Amino acid sequence: MDLDGALAYLDDHISREADLSARAAAMRLDRIASLVELMGDPQQAYPVIHLTGTNGKGSTARMLTALLTARGLSVGTYTSPHLERVNERMTWNGEPISDGAFVEVIEAVASLEMLLAERPTLFEILTAAALRWFADIAIDVAVVEVGLGGRWDATNVVDGQVAVVTNVSLDHAETIGPTLVDIAVETAGIVKPGSTLVLGETDPELAAVFRSAGAAEVWARGPDFGCDANRLAHSGRLVEVRTPGATYPDLYLPVHGSHQGDNAAIALAAAEAFFGTPIDTDIVAEALATVRIPGRLEVVGRQPLCVLDGAHNPAGARAAAAAIAEAFGHASGTILVVGLLQGKDPAEMLEALEARRARLVVACPAPSPRALPAAEVAAAARDMGLDAEEAASVPEALTRALAVASPDDLVLIAGSLYVVGAARAALVR
Repeated sequence: MDLDGALAYLDDHISREADLSARAAAMRLDRIASLVELMGDPQQAYPVIHLTGTNGKGSTARMLTALLTARGLSVGTYTSPHLERVNERMTWNGEPISDGAFVEVIEAVASLEMLLAERPTLFEILTAAALRWFADIAIDVAVVEVGLGGRWDATNVVDGQVAVVTNVSLDHAETIGPTLVDIAVETAGIVKPGSTLVLGETDPELAAVFRSAGAAEVWARGPDFGCDANRLAHSGRLVEVRTPGATYPDLYLPVHGSHQGDNAAIALAAAEAFFGTPIDTDIVAEALATVRIPGRLEVVGRQPLCVLDGAHNPAGARAAAAAIAEAFGHASGTILVVGLLQGKDPAEMLEALEARRARLVVACPAPSPRALPAAEVAAAARDMGLDAEEAASVPEALTRALAVASPDDLVLIAGSLYVVGAARAALVR
């Protein structure tokens, strides 16, 4: 099997990922458990920090990886989805898996498929491959991000020494909802007996769900840790973070958005919970200053200013809009390029993105089988009284937006990580 063969093998399983039914979710853990058992349960070869939540998982995972690596550990990180290349989902000390190692580990999983009672999904294959690769390279710790929910997610085959919850808001309500409490119950499923829970969600009703999930110890954002100061800095934020063991003043985060201060606090608390002791302030400052988060309020062009943000639900979109207004409010006008997946309310998403401030909305389909037709997004924009156009693809939407924009305008690309990934590939190149 070569790289093309490995990608073709994965593509042959991709349609199963569109099945978000409750039955499919319930079966997922059984299949992945059988698969990793055939591989010798590689996930038991190293400790795991397991992350879930509606928004901020990817950013928190990157910050946590940087902190653990700066302390001298060998760190494997598994996240999803990818922006441009599937290799991005599996990293070693922040570096994506090489093509050769990727082919090898995918081939190892593929060789076992015939022994399974049911065909695994794309996400299950990648999860098993990541867990196997981490064991092969003998990491010291794995940072594993949940794909969807928690309880029935394929990643829940791991037993996290530290469980991390960033927050809870409405997303994938048709699968793990319909209420916020229902979503909290699903996400709390990653909490294992004897673990430490680092809880970023502050709503009392939702927090109660997590507190009753069985952790040996709960560290809650607010009373136990938090971001106590957070202000705009050149190309990022300057924050002060408090954990149960220490206070870390004047930490520079080279990322946009005040919400990243909360993500940094969660990541630092999780690292401290894992080590059982505070981290040297200089190590923390050095680690966080290196963090880069592609596709999250990422500036990829100037004149016009081009910003990518993978906000894919209303809460994330509101956070992105607030960050845009704070960091880039000097732009003379905004062109919004947006593509959504099925299940999203286009009007709600456009409102959250503050599309009424845009002088043009260019709707495009996300490069996914679950793409919402661009015509529906454009129609929702027009119903709001906005000027809107449709494009047949993300590159075509970018071409139109850049043609219309003046050098002093802002072009914001948002609505789905699939859209952001395609836009990033086009703009960065």
